[in-house]
Amino acid sequence: MGPTLVLWDVDNTLIANGGVSKDAYAGAFELLTGMGVEHRPRTGGSTDALIMRDLAACHGVSLPEELDLIFDALERSLLARKDDLRERGHVLPGVREALDALAHVDGLVQSVLTGNIRPNAFTKLDAFGLAGSPLDWEIGVFGSDDRVRAKLVGVAQRRAARKYGASFARANTVLIGDTQSDVRAGLDGGAKVVAVASGSDSADVLADAGADVVLSSLADTAAFLTAIKLTLGV
Repeated sequence: MGPTLVLWDVDNTLIANGGVSKDAYAGAFELLTGMGVEHRPRTGGSTDALIMRDLAACHGVSLPEELDLIFDALERSLLARKDDLRERGHVLPGVREALDALAHVDGLVQSVLTGNIRPNAFTKLDAFGLAGSPLDWEIGVFGSDDRVRAKLVGVAQRRAARKYGASFARANTVLIGDTQSDVRAGLDGGAKVVAVASGSDSADVLADAGADVVLSSLADTAAFLTAIKLTLGV
C-alpha cells in the first residue's frame, strides 16, 4: 500500500460519550449566556461552532461573534466533565485493535477529523487512553479549523502532505465515521468513506448516503482491514 491517510471521526466512531458531549454544549451555553438550557443541543456530525449557534437560535439569543470565546467556554465545560465522561462513556468495540492494525501498515498515517474543537477532541480520547500514538495530532482537523465539515478533508490532506512529503487525494484518503454527515463530508471533501453503523444512523442509511463500504461495527478487525483495502482498491 502506498502513502495513505486515514481520518477518524471521534464521537460514536471511536468512543461513545454517554451523553456527556451534549451536557458540555449545554454547560458552555450557560457560561456564555447565563441562561439555563431548555432545548437539547443538536449534533449529528456538525461542527462545534454551528452546534452552538444553532443552540443559541433555539433559545432566541445570540452568542459572541468571537469564536475564541465560544471555544474557550466549550473547552472549560468539557474539562469540568472529564471524570463524568470516563464513567458514562466507553471505547467502542474493536477500536483499539483497529487503530493498532492500521499502525502496522507501511505508509499509512492516522489522525482525526471531527467537528469537535481540538482541545475537546483530545480530552475525549485522552479520557480513554486513545489520544497517543498512532494518532498524529499535527495533521488532525477540527471544528476549530472550519465550521464546514467537508472543508476539513482538504485541510488534513495539505497538512499530511507538508509533513510526510506525499500527495494525498481521494484515491489515498479514507474517512471513517458513523453519520450521514460524515459520509457527505468525506465524499464532498475528497475522500473515500468507510462508514460504521455504531451511532444513530443505520447501515442502510449510511449506504444510501454513498459510503464506499459500510460496517456494522469495528469488532471484526480482519473485516475492517479488508474494508480499508477494498475502499482503496488494493
